[in-house]
Amino acid sequence: MGLVGKEGTMRAIVVTEHGGPEVLRMQELPDPVASAGDVLIRVKAFGLNHADTYMRSGIWPFGIPVLGIEAAGTVESDPSGRFEAGTPVIAIVGGMARDRNGSYAELVTVPATNVVPIETSLNWAELAAIPEVYATAWTALHSNLALQTGQSLLIRGATSTLGQAAVNIAADLGAHVIATTRNPEREQELHELGADQVLIDDGELAPKVRATHPDGVDAVLELVGNSVVRDSLQTVRPTGGVCLVGFLGGLEPIADFNPLVDLPSGVRLTTFASAFVLGNEYFPTTDVPLQEIVDKASRGVYRAKPARVFQFDQIVDAHRLIEAGQANGKLVVEIG
Repeated sequence: MGLVGKEGTMRAIVVTEHGGPEVLRMQELPDPVASAGDVLIRVKAFGLNHADTYMRSGIWPFGIPVLGIEAAGTVESDPSGRFEAGTPVIAIVGGMARDRNGSYAELVTVPATNVVPIETSLNWAELAAIPEVYATAWTALHSNLALQTGQSLLIRGATSTLGQAAVNIAADLGAHVIATTRNPEREQELHELGADQVLIDDGELAPKVRATHPDGVDAVLELVGNSVVRDSLQTVRPTGGVCLVGFLGGLEPIADFNPLVDLPSGVRLTTFASAFVLGNEYFPTTDVPLQEIVDKASRGVYRAKPARVFQFDQIVDAHRLIEAGQANGKLVVEIG
């Protein structure tokens, strides 16, 4: 996989067919060209996400050959003139890997609405670990759940990359954070991230939560997903909310869900699918203080460093690690 692109072409990781990690192959593709409203970015590093594995396997069959929904890099060109060439930026979703080729490539075009200039001392791999998970966690906590200082928040699936970002953000906000994990060995890690309380998740959390919060918590960030939503709804006080963001427990729908029975009166159940909506008129990237988030990561307020950094030709190994559930944090790929 030591391919070197010719002039006018770039290296990209391509999904050759739906399947396991081995279907990812490095190929040479024509350099993309930025259309009006787009920015052409030279990718320095990109983060990996569970969404990538869903698209690669065909669970989400968008049919786009180049995956990747986030990137850190420099502006190569901007037809609008908004960004000067060489400007350091991060890019998030904006149709990447869904209706256009994504960031598993040396060059990618992204709608200008989804490109944010950044000033930082972080290296490219450290910067690439931030955009998707922190933008998603920030939006879910601040927009969907309207979390306030002093309120109680249950983060279900807190050792995931998104969960860790949410613990950082909520703790920094001054919320009382209850984090969950299935692995007792990761309890201390969650406390170090800022969790006030850690619960071991055996699938039935409601009794454990109610033992310390008899009236229920103010909010739940649900990252395990459909398999435990009924139980999570029972942990929330009337007029509280549950935001469904992740699907660590699988993508099977909630069988026989009956709102009259399963949804407590007054409790709000919402979702946030960043890969589909972040950057549109309802969820603009300007609502997410990405420069502030990066600054806090650089100062260590947010523990956002990648768990492991791979090289471009190690993408198959990186996907295997995610599928084995052994990532233990954010995985990032550098393009040398």
